[in-house]
Amino acid sequence: MTTVRRAVLTLPAAPLGPDNPLPALRAPAGAGAHAVDPRTLAELPRDMARGIGRDPLRSLLPAPVRDGYGRERTPADLDTIVIENDRLRVTVLPGLGGRVHSLHHKPTGRELLYRNPVFQPAAFALNGAWFSGGVEWNIGATGHTTLSCSPLHAATVRAPDGGPMLRLWEWERLRDLPFQVDLWLPEGSDFLYVGVRIRNPHERTAPVYWWSNIAVPEDRRVLAPADAAWHHGYERGLSRVPVPVTEDGADRTYPLNSTHAADWFYDLPEGRRRWIAALDADGTGLVQTSTDPLRGRKLFVWGTGRGGRRWQEWLTEPGTPGYAEIQAGLARTQLEHLELAAGAEFSWLEAYGPIAADPATALGEDWSAARADVERSLSGALPRAAVDAAYTAWREGAADLAPEEVLAAGSGWGALEVLRGGHDLPGTPFPESTLGPDQEPWRELLRTGVLPAPAPVNGAAHLIPPLVASPWRDMLETAPADPTTEYQLGIAQWHAGDRAQAVRSWERGLKEAGTRWPLLYCLAVADREDGHPERAADHFTEAFADHEATAGGAEAATGPGTTTAGPDDDEGRALVATALGREALDALLAVDRPDRARALWHRLPDSARRRGAFRLIEVRLLLAERRPDEARAVFDAGFEVADLREGAEVLGELWQRFTDELLPDAYEFRMRPS
Repeated sequence: MTTVRRAVLTLPAAPLGPDNPLPALRAPAGAGAHAVDPRTLAELPRDMARGIGRDPLRSLLPAPVRDGYGRERTPADLDTIVIENDRLRVTVLPGLGGRVHSLHHKPTGRELLYRNPVFQPAAFALNGAWFSGGVEWNIGATGHTTLSCSPLHAATVRAPDGGPMLRLWEWERLRDLPFQVDLWLPEGSDFLYVGVRIRNPHERTAPVYWWSNIAVPEDRRVLAPADAAWHHGYERGLSRVPVPVTEDGADRTYPLNSTHAADWFYDLPEGRRRWIAALDADGTGLVQTSTDPLRGRKLFVWGTGRGGRRWQEWLTEPGTPGYAEIQAGLARTQLEHLELAAGAEFSWLEAYGPIAADPATALGEDWSAARADVERSLSGALPRAAVDAAYTAWREGAADLAPEEVLAAGSGWGALEVLRGGHDLPGTPFPESTLGPDQEPWRELLRTGVLPAPAPVNGAAHLIPPLVASPWRDMLETAPADPTTEYQLGIAQWHAGDRAQAVRSWERGLKEAGTRWPLLYCLAVADREDGHPERAADHFTEAFADHEATAGGAEAATGPGTTTAGPDDDEGRALVATALGREALDALLAVDRPDRARALWHRLPDSARRRGAFRLIEVRLLLAERRPDEARAVFDAGFEVADLREGAEVLGELWQRFTDELLPDAYEFRMRPS
């Protein structure tokens, strides 16, 4: 019989740490890595070009930036939920985006996924913290979801066959949409079934993005029913190439045949069954298949170059085998977004399980024969009609069922949206009992029309987390215009694209604010984004100084944030000072003001100056001061920038400013040809 139970997984883990206290007013820092240059865009099929250009993120709002993690790992207990029948054991991490950590096939004793032996956050999610391995559920916008390291709601539900099913659900905040992921193992099945639904409860069309990312060992061959793929590298191109042999003669269906990191989006013909498989030298491995709405299939490789190998070490333990990702999504490529009509939904079913093909055929040079052999094996193990029937049984008989036993809690943001909009979402309840301190000021605005000033949290600096959807913006526009409201209204206006009005709101709030640094920070970002770097540097520096001046005593109640004095406040004050200091130093160096940057450097908390991100700033500062030997000494001493972004090349660029020597492996993270 299938069972669903709680368990604990102990791994070496780096703590996530606190979120960045500053509002995420800018688009994702790594967005350029997934861009397409305008000339290429003009040559693409029109529907693909429209999908790539549809509703790009203006900011990360209302999600917070998650950059408080480090690189020091110690054993930690992670809560898991285990789904098990006599054939498979599935381990899920409800507190970390609902990630499937392990898919163990009991008859053969094989692990079907790449299972990361550590938990190490890295800056790959849209908002920062992400980790590698397993199967992740990506919703929101191009990239890894902001929920990568966040808890989801989890509960048991009756599966279509009457057994237990695990339901995961949350409210995705970038696109303001609820979603659910239902996982179950029919009795005696070698396949994990996954039913997914995204709903649009609003009266407007919403952009939608979904990719299921599946990590597998990289010493595999990846097969999908396609003769061509859209190749995307970190040179910002997108070109249609043959599969399996590309223009340089290399068979890219073997991940280890690629030198540099790249995406290969398989161009599956209409009407063909949707599947992708990763096979080892014996012809065995993992296959993923789905109903037709999940159209796209992709292979991501790190490549065998120095940068790709360094990233592999960075995300796990040095000396462990590498991995690649096979993926499945709603669009042909991850660069596209679909439209979901008001009141409509996207839903589909996926299946994950073992596959065994004839190695001589599946790994041979005849691509058509290789695909056909895998497809025959898949049809024998799980016919296409069985997947379609399982979807119908789930969607019509189980997707709307109410959860039974609650196993884990997510955030209170969905409850707040249901309270405001009166949404009816069968199967995914967001009860008021899940509302917490972050949502309380907004519930007060909803109830009274007044946004209260924030209260301190554990005696430390605190800002009300922003909300930016148009109904909340409308309420802010009619609320009493105190500095707290002007601050939040400006954030909502900024997100909506009304930058001039946002600046006016922040400037109005600044006139009466007792605590000025949150408003000054917002104005600094506006200056930088609008092409005024000198003024931005002034505002960032002024924000740092204002926080420094007010952190020692109680701030005025009219300010948008609160800091109280006391011996327990040091951590909160240091968190804000670190975030503001990093922004200010970057802005000062951008306009060649090393003297002011050095003065601010000495005012940073000691804990900040020891962090790798600030060692990197120190290198930039020393170079600006024309002290290249001392800058080189920082590299020689060694440092790690825990939140180095995907595609970042800054380490190599700085190294080349003071030496022609080869960049040491420890700093080589470049993901494209030199």
